[in-house]
Amino acid sequence: MPRKPRNHNPFSTLLLPVLLLGAGLGPAGAEAAPRRATYVDASSYLQDEVDFEAWFTLRRQLRLNFDAICGDTFCEGDYTNIQALRFVCSVQRLTGRVGECAWSFAASEESVDPARGRIGLDAPAWLCRSPLAPGTTIEALLDALQGEEPLYAALPGTALTLYDGLVDCL
Repeated sequence: MPRKPRNHNPFSTLLLPVLLLGAGLGPAGAEAAPRRATYVDASSYLQDEVDFEAWFTLRRQLRLNFDAICGDTFCEGDYTNIQALRFVCSVQRLTGRVGECAWSFAASEESVDPARGRIGLDAPAWLCRSPLAPGTTIEALLDALQGEEPLYAALPGTALTLYDGLVDCL
Protein backbone atom coordinates (compact mmCIF):
# COMPACT_ATOMS: atom_id res chain seq x y z
CA MET A 1 0.00 0.00 0.00
CA PRO A 2 1.62 3.29 -1.06
CA ARG A 3 2.24 5.80 1.67
CA LYS A 4 0.26 8.99 1.53
CA PRO A 5 2.28 12.19 1.86
CA ARG A 6 2.20 13.49 5.40
CA ASN A 7 0.13 16.64 5.79
CA HIS A 8 2.13 19.26 7.60
CA ASN A 9 0.23 21.82 9.60
CA PRO A 10 1.50 25.31 8.68
CA PHE A 11 0.31 26.59 12.06
CA SER A 12 2.75 24.28 13.90
CA THR A 13 5.64 26.06 12.15
CA LEU A 14 4.29 29.44 13.25
CA LEU A 15 3.46 28.25 16.75
CA LEU A 16 6.89 26.80 17.53
CA PRO A 17 8.71 30.17 17.87
CA VAL A 18 5.92 31.45 20.14
CA LEU A 19 6.20 28.37 22.35
CA LEU A 20 9.98 28.68 22.51
CA LEU A 21 9.76 32.33 23.49
CA GLY A 22 7.21 31.47 26.17
CA ALA A 23 9.52 28.79 27.53
CA GLY A 24 12.41 31.22 27.77
CA LEU A 25 14.23 29.71 24.83
CA GLY A 26 13.86 32.63 22.46
CA PRO A 27 16.65 35.07 21.60
CA ALA A 28 17.17 36.25 25.19
CA GLY A 29 16.73 32.79 26.76
CA ALA A 30 18.84 31.06 24.10
CA GLU A 31 22.02 32.24 25.76
CA ALA A 32 20.91 31.03 29.17
CA ALA A 33 19.63 27.62 28.03
CA PRO A 34 21.69 25.64 25.49
CA ARG A 35 19.70 24.36 22.54
CA ARG A 36 19.61 20.60 22.47
CA ALA A 37 17.99 18.36 19.94
CA THR A 38 15.79 15.69 21.43
CA TYR A 39 15.94 12.40 19.57
CA VAL A 40 13.53 9.50 19.91
CA ASP A 41 13.20 6.07 18.35
CA ALA A 42 11.44 6.26 14.98
CA SER A 43 8.51 4.22 16.28
CA SER A 44 7.98 6.86 19.00
CA TYR A 45 8.12 9.70 16.49
CA LEU A 46 5.66 8.36 13.92
CA GLN A 47 2.11 9.57 14.47
CA ASP A 48 -0.29 8.08 11.96
CA GLU A 49 -1.24 4.53 11.07
CA VAL A 50 0.12 4.74 7.51
CA ASP A 51 3.59 5.74 8.79
CA PHE A 52 3.54 3.02 11.47
CA GLU A 53 2.63 0.41 8.89
CA ALA A 54 5.37 1.66 6.53
CA TRP A 55 7.95 1.50 9.36
CA PHE A 56 7.06 -2.03 10.48
CA THR A 57 6.76 -3.26 6.88
CA LEU A 58 10.22 -1.81 6.16
CA ARG A 59 11.73 -3.64 9.12
CA ARG A 60 10.05 -6.91 8.14
CA GLN A 61 11.19 -6.60 4.51
CA LEU A 62 14.76 -5.80 5.54
CA ARG A 63 14.89 -8.99 7.59
CA LEU A 64 13.51 -11.00 4.66
CA ASN A 65 15.99 -9.37 2.24
CA PHE A 66 18.90 -10.19 4.56
CA ASP A 67 17.76 -13.79 5.06
CA ALA A 68 17.55 -14.22 1.28
CA ILE A 69 21.19 -13.17 0.69
CA CYS A 70 22.90 -14.27 3.89
CA GLY A 71 23.97 -17.72 2.69
CA ASP A 72 25.55 -16.37 -0.50
CA THR A 73 27.29 -13.36 1.04
CA PHE A 74 27.84 -12.49 4.69
CA CYS A 75 27.15 -15.98 6.06
CA GLU A 76 29.83 -17.77 4.03
CA GLY A 77 32.73 -16.80 6.29
CA ASP A 78 33.50 -17.60 9.90
CA TYR A 79 29.86 -17.33 10.97
CA THR A 80 27.27 -19.21 8.94
CA ASN A 81 24.30 -18.19 11.08
CA ILE A 82 24.33 -14.38 11.19
CA GLN A 83 20.91 -13.14 12.27
CA ALA A 84 19.45 -9.71 11.63
CA LEU A 85 18.19 -8.43 14.96
CA ARG A 86 16.73 -4.92 14.69
CA PHE A 87 16.81 -1.92 12.38
CA VAL A 88 16.43 1.29 14.39
CA CYS A 89 16.56 5.02 13.63
CA SER A 90 16.84 8.03 15.90
CA VAL A 91 14.59 10.91 14.86
CA GLN A 92 14.75 14.53 15.99
CA ARG A 93 11.42 15.06 17.73
CA LEU A 94 10.71 18.56 16.36
CA THR A 95 11.99 18.30 12.78
CA GLY A 96 11.64 14.64 11.82
CA ARG A 97 15.28 14.57 10.72
CA VAL A 98 17.01 11.26 11.20
CA GLY A 99 20.04 11.42 13.48
CA GLU A 100 21.21 7.95 12.58
CA CYS A 101 19.95 4.53 11.56
CA ALA A 102 21.68 1.31 12.50
CA TRP A 103 21.00 -2.38 12.08
CA SER A 104 22.12 -4.89 14.71
CA PHE A 105 23.24 -8.42 13.95
CA ALA A 106 24.47 -11.39 15.97
CA ALA A 107 26.00 -14.78 15.20
CA SER A 108 27.57 -17.70 16.98
CA GLU A 109 30.14 -20.39 16.47
CA GLU A 110 29.95 -23.29 18.89
CA SER A 111 32.74 -25.82 19.40
CA VAL A 112 33.07 -29.03 21.38
CA ASP A 113 36.16 -29.70 23.48
CA PRO A 114 36.80 -33.40 22.63
CA ALA A 115 38.72 -34.11 25.86
CA ARG A 116 36.24 -32.57 28.31
CA GLY A 117 32.96 -32.49 26.44
CA ARG A 118 32.54 -28.78 27.15
CA ILE A 119 30.92 -26.55 24.60
CA GLY A 120 32.64 -23.29 23.78
CA LEU A 121 31.04 -20.25 22.25
CA ASP A 122 32.17 -17.35 20.11
CA ALA A 123 29.21 -14.96 19.75
CA PRO A 124 30.01 -11.66 18.03
CA ALA A 125 27.53 -8.84 17.50
CA TRP A 126 27.64 -5.97 15.02
CA LEU A 127 25.96 -2.57 14.86
CA CYS A 128 25.96 -1.52 11.21
CA ARG A 129 25.37 2.19 10.71
CA SER A 130 23.41 3.19 7.63
CA PRO A 131 25.05 5.55 5.11
CA LEU A 132 22.41 8.30 5.31
CA ALA A 133 22.81 11.77 3.84
CA PRO A 134 22.71 14.57 6.44
CA GLY A 135 19.27 16.10 6.82
CA THR A 136 17.35 12.98 5.75
CA THR A 137 13.85 12.99 7.20
CA ILE A 138 12.08 9.88 8.41
CA GLU A 139 9.31 10.54 5.88
CA ALA A 140 11.82 10.64 2.99
CA LEU A 141 13.47 7.47 4.29
CA LEU A 142 10.17 5.61 4.48
CA ASP A 143 9.22 6.78 0.99
CA ALA A 144 12.58 5.71 -0.48
CA LEU A 145 12.61 2.28 1.19
CA GLN A 146 9.08 1.09 0.59
CA GLY A 147 8.62 -1.99 -1.54
CA GLU A 148 9.80 -5.57 -1.46
CA GLU A 149 13.56 -4.92 -1.63
CA PRO A 150 14.41 -1.95 0.60
CA LEU A 151 17.90 -3.37 1.16
CA TYR A 152 18.82 -2.37 -2.39
CA ALA A 153 16.91 0.93 -2.71
CA ALA A 154 18.90 4.16 -2.98
CA LEU A 155 18.85 6.14 0.25
CA PRO A 156 17.53 9.72 -0.04
CA GLY A 157 20.15 12.20 -1.26
CA THR A 158 22.70 9.52 -2.13
CA ALA A 159 23.32 6.61 -4.50
CA LEU A 160 24.16 4.34 -1.54
CA THR A 161 21.94 1.57 -0.17
CA LEU A 162 21.55 -0.14 3.18
CA TYR A 163 23.33 -3.10 1.58
CA ASP A 164 26.37 -0.85 1.02
CA GLY A 165 26.43 -0.15 4.75
CA LEU A 166 26.42 -3.87 5.51
CA VAL A 167 29.36 -4.56 3.19
CA ASP A 168 31.45 -2.11 5.20
CA CYS A 169 30.27 -3.59 8.50
CA LEU A 170 29.86 -7.36 8.23
